[in-house]
Amino acid sequence: MNSKTISNGILRALLIIIGVALLLFFLWKIQSVLVYIIIAGVLSLIARPIIIFLKGKLKFPNTLAVVVSMTLFIGFIFGLIRMFIPLISQQSKNLSLLNTNGLKKNIENILSQINDYFLSQNINILEQLKTLDLLSNFKEIPNLLNSIIGTVGSLSIGLVSILFISFFLMKDGDLLNKGLMVLVPDNTESRFQKSFNKIKDLLSRYFIGLVTQITILFILYSIVLAIFGVQNAIVIAFLCALLNLIPYVGPLIGAVLILFLTMTSHIGEDFQTEILPTTIYVMIGYFAAQLIDNFISQPKIFSQATKAHPLEIFLVIIIGGLLFGVIGMVVAVPSYTALKVILKEFLSENKIVKSLTKDL
Repeated sequence: MNSKTISNGILRALLIIIGVALLLFFLWKIQSVLVYIIIAGVLSLIARPIIIFLKGKLKFPNTLAVVVSMTLFIGFIFGLIRMFIPLISQQSKNLSLLNTNGLKKNIENILSQINDYFLSQNINILEQLKTLDLLSNFKEIPNLLNSIIGTVGSLSIGLVSILFISFFLMKDGDLLNKGLMVLVPDNTESRFQKSFNKIKDLLSRYFIGLVTQITILFILYSIVLAIFGVQNAIVIAFLCALLNLIPYVGPLIGAVLILFLTMTSHIGEDFQTEILPTTIYVMIGYFAAQLIDNFISQPKIFSQATKAHPLEIFLVIIIGGLLFGVIGMVVAVPSYTALKVILKEFLSENKIVKSLTKDL
């Protein structure tokens, strides 16, 4: 090997490194576009059974089936917005979000009632909370609201972009498929095509399973909140159910949220006879709903949708969380499902792969 060959090899390696670095930099710069494409892809997978039903059973033309599906999505989004307006309005009234002094007074009133209750049990809660200097942080709430309002414009652009991309992914079902096949070698194209079709079927079932899970939790939460007279029960129930999209962490956030909203919806009432008992009963109902979800509905729905054992799903989610945090937990199951399909197609004779993919 002469010096010219070595230098050419070094130069080629250097160019590859620079090319990869530039590609990563480019992807980082367009990360918002990639997120739009991913969300649009998920929406198209959820809409896929609806479009197939409209085209197969009702004999709708392809474009009309897509338009109907998009109309349902848009109606659902605007329905959500209309649902959350009363909640925001009511909580703004309850907590005086634009009046930090009033907010501090309301919080101090609740803390005082909590402290009076625990003092009767010889526990001084208020003194412990004061040492944490929690109330001084409420001055940041107007800044937080301004930040939220400032993002509405960008969210609107994102929503329009997602709907636009979703429409064409639904209308031209092979658009994404054709784009991916360009990157695949010709000798493996048929096998990748088979894997891609299988992945689409499984992920469609998985995302529909998520919708089913959220719907069941929404119904259970709504019943619990309605029984105990919590204001805006339907909106709070939907928000807490939606948080379950984040495995294991989402339900904990939902518990804190439902605890807070239940207490603030009864501001002005007696703490010991009204706020505390109502909150305890609501939290018992919340955790009962979570037990039903964790041990009955979720394992059954997910195992049937992804054809994986519940323990397998649990371990995959935990590993995803350890490696990539909350985002890793969210994408762990669909990524693992896609990986299993590809491994079965290309490494079907491997003993480990055969064991993991025997139900696919």
